[in-house]
Amino acid sequence: MKQVVAVAAVLSATAAPLTAQAYADYRVDLVDQAEAGSFVITMGPVDLEVMSHNEHGASHEEMGVFPPILSVEFPRDAYLRGFSYEVVNGEGERISTAIVHHLNFITPERSELFLPISQRLLAMGKETGSQSLPGWLLGVPVEAGGELVVSPMLHNPTGERHEDVEVRVRLDYVDAGGVLPFLKVYPFQLDVAFPAGDKSVDLPPGPSSYSWEGSPRMAGRIMAIGSHLHELATSIRLEDVTADKMLWEGLPLIGEDGGTVEGVTIGKLYKRLGVVIEPDHVYRVTVDYENPSSETITAGGMGVVAGVFLPSGGVAWPLVDTSDPLYLLDRKHYMRQVRGDYDLIAAGGGVVGEHGAMEMGGEGHDMHGDHPMDGDPGMDMDDAGDDMHESHETDGEHGGTGNDP
Repeated sequence: MKQVVAVAAVLSATAAPLTAQAYADYRVDLVDQAEAGSFVITMGPVDLEVMSHNEHGASHEEMGVFPPILSVEFPRDAYLRGFSYEVVNGEGERISTAIVHHLNFITPERSELFLPISQRLLAMGKETGSQSLPGWLLGVPVEAGGELVVSPMLHNPTGERHEDVEVRVRLDYVDAGGVLPFLKVYPFQLDVAFPAGDKSVDLPPGPSSYSWEGSPRMAGRIMAIGSHLHELATSIRLEDVTADKMLWEGLPLIGEDGGTVEGVTIGKLYKRLGVVIEPDHVYRVTVDYENPSSETITAGGMGVVAGVFLPSGGVAWPLVDTSDPLYLLDRKHYMRQVRGDYDLIAAGGGVVGEHGAMEMGGEGHDMHGDHPMDGDPGMDMDDAGDDMHESHETDGEHGGTGNDP
């Protein structure tokens, strides 16, 4: 029996370079396909023009389409075990999934592991494909009535215009009334642009590296891990700074054209009982890029590792403190009420006015800054599905080695 969950009202004005009228028919719906054990989330319709490129090169945000931020509610208690997605046009025909730059899903009531901000439940993009956890072993809990904020970024690299495009995401689940899964896990992420604000970084000529470090709020084990990278990335690493130890390294999988990132390495750490994380240790995420050109690529890079985490001793996952200043700042950003890097928005700047213009010192500037939460791959764990690029799996310390520590 299918159960339809009504979409909530638009929560903020879009920052896309399109008018509000362009999204007059846009909606997000969640259908519970109980017989199949799936929640199906549909976003659309959206018309997508062919991407244009100027002679100086445009950032991915400048070529992107940002539909309104909407939310749905989960209709039942369940354990998520995987996802897949497809893109269709107004005729119901499947079209390239490359249209999806990324999709982000946020559970605003839960906290992140490393920061007191809203938890990023799930993200997907061209390099993640379909992913799944072993449903008998691991599951990510969701509760009936729990809010899910849906934030997509689309673009159109296909070379042809598409009308009435819809993105359909299938979240496979195990009903919470059974005996499986054995272990309850929660998503986490570490972004080189933490703690809040825009997530893109500039890529100067030659090599460049970006990093962020912090400590988790509880002890436990990372059971699976993936990453989100852009073109020209060479690696991304998660290190235990306190122990001076590499925990995992992810590598981009490059396509036949020699430049396009078509996949990322995935660490199935549950195959060796996970990697231990301690709250009294400091952990660092670092991403490396190599720009062969002589010009800086503005907002050309990103770097985030994310996966699923098993708390020690059955400790309850923390909820957010809605009065925390960082929580409030981050929420304003992912609702697209502010834009800019952390220093700017923490200082009270980057306020978004009408039509997505960013107000600075009273003057509006049409700035296509980074969309919040770009590519935090919260459940990038398993095999790629039809019409999607496969993410290479590893179960070892480094992305391509499979070596245990």
